[in-house]
Amino acid sequence: MLLSLSIKNYALIESLEIDFSNQFSIITGETGAGKSILLGALGLVLGNRADLSALKDKEQKCVIEAHFLLSNYNLEAFFKEKELDYEQQTIIRREILPSGKSRAFINDSPVNLAELQALSVYLIDIHSQNETRELLNEEYQFQIVDAVAKNERRLESYRKGLSLLNKATKELNKLIAEKESLSKEKEYNTFLLEELLAAKLKAGEQAELEEELEQLSNVEFIKENVDKALSLANEEQLGTIITLNEIKQSFQKIAGFSKEYNDFHERIASVSIELQDIMDACFSNSEKIINDPERLGFVNVKLQSIYMLQKKHQVTTVEELLAIQNDLDSKVLRSDDLDAEIAKKEKEKADIVEKVDQVAVLITNARLEASPILSQKIEKILALLGMADAKVLFEIKETDTYTKLGKDAINLLFTGNKGMEVGAIKKMASGGEMSRIMLAVKAVLAKYSKLPSIIFDEIDTGVSGEIANKMAIIMKEMSQNMQVFAITHLPQIAAKGNQHYKVFKYNVKDDTLSELKLLSHDERVVEIAEMLSGKNISDSAINHAKELLN
Repeated sequence: MLLSLSIKNYALIESLEIDFSNQFSIITGETGAGKSILLGALGLVLGNRADLSALKDKEQKCVIEAHFLLSNYNLEAFFKEKELDYEQQTIIRREILPSGKSRAFINDSPVNLAELQALSVYLIDIHSQNETRELLNEEYQFQIVDAVAKNERRLESYRKGLSLLNKATKELNKLIAEKESLSKEKEYNTFLLEELLAAKLKAGEQAELEEELEQLSNVEFIKENVDKALSLANEEQLGTIITLNEIKQSFQKIAGFSKEYNDFHERIASVSIELQDIMDACFSNSEKIINDPERLGFVNVKLQSIYMLQKKHQVTTVEELLAIQNDLDSKVLRSDDLDAEIAKKEKEKADIVEKVDQVAVLITNARLEASPILSQKIEKILALLGMADAKVLFEIKETDTYTKLGKDAINLLFTGNKGMEVGAIKKMASGGEMSRIMLAVKAVLAKYSKLPSIIFDEIDTGVSGEIANKMAIIMKEMSQNMQVFAITHLPQIAAKGNQHYKVFKYNVKDDTLSELKLLSHDERVVEIAEMLSGKNISDSAINHAKELLN
């Protein structure tokens, strides 16, 4: 429920603070007095977008603050989900800075417009003339029926199931697409894999094979030089080993004379041992160096195979070829495994469909049961509004299509005349009839909806006399279940309010300001009399106003 509204530096309003009651409140004023400004300010608090044109003084910020009483509306979960502090008396503040930037706060916690708009859905319904066309909207028609059918929890369960169904469908389609793609490539991938497997590749073997190829291709040259080295080292007269041994013996003879000569002897002895070891290894190697055309051919073929595969797969190493081999192996195996995964996912989806369909049937049955009750209630109110022959029918049909609203299609049918067949409301109802139907719908919903407040912005357009009086009675009855505001030009409606506020403009020097004032009883008499007879108020208008108020 809206407890109070504070407006500073907005449009024609310099500063305004007003309190409201939980009953039926009337707002009147001449055209252009500022009623739309009041709704605009409230709209900003509820999350509408703002711009600098809203500022009265472009050098000062605009601040709009609304206090709402939230007890008994079960909004704690919403605040917890949004990580906001819950207060039974919640304060929403909107600031528009001279720079054009806008800020919003809920209980002094900064929020974005999306969060503000999400909360506003639970706070207040501002119904203008244009919103009467909501009756033509399928989603709104479902909202009306579902409120009476008490489908809120069923729809919540259904939407959770639908989310799982959409997820399972997406995953299944992805698996099927992957299967189709791999099936097309499987034969080629298998060929490539077998080709790589046949090559029997090993990490690091390319460098080894290239080195071996170099040796096998130059075997005679290598053997010639190894043998020459062995000959030079082991020649009987001038061989390197013989000469080195003689040098070693010479230093051995004088090693005892000084530490330096002894070091020379030890170092030469070490060199002698190392050289002998090298020559022994060379001799062993020389015996293995043979001309092997068969091995040369094998190594050459193996390397050519590796080079061909590298060129084919556009890589430069055996390790990269092995990575491609592993990937191809995975793809071939994946193609074989997908059938089992698809079957499993299809079973999972079928189970979800079964559960979602069960809830959808409950929703449909509740709608079919509620729709005639809803029609009867609306028709009863329409009869009070001068439409005794009106017929309203909510046509519910089951479909195979899953939407966020269930598996039904809905069509609101109407006729205002006796003996005429019902038809689509957009073709059958006039503007005045649409206004009365919407009021009837809102009146019914007031008993089912948990919405704290509603504002009717000139819903009485196009009606007068006794019909206006009946509309006022209906809105008054609605205020027993919720806070109701009516912006009106009709005295019959204005007289039914528990409180009456007047919007008016006045001039201060060269400035025009707008103000909202709570009228006393005597001021209400004058206001309603003026609504009856104009600025020149007659005695009969005063008496008529008093009669209406009484």
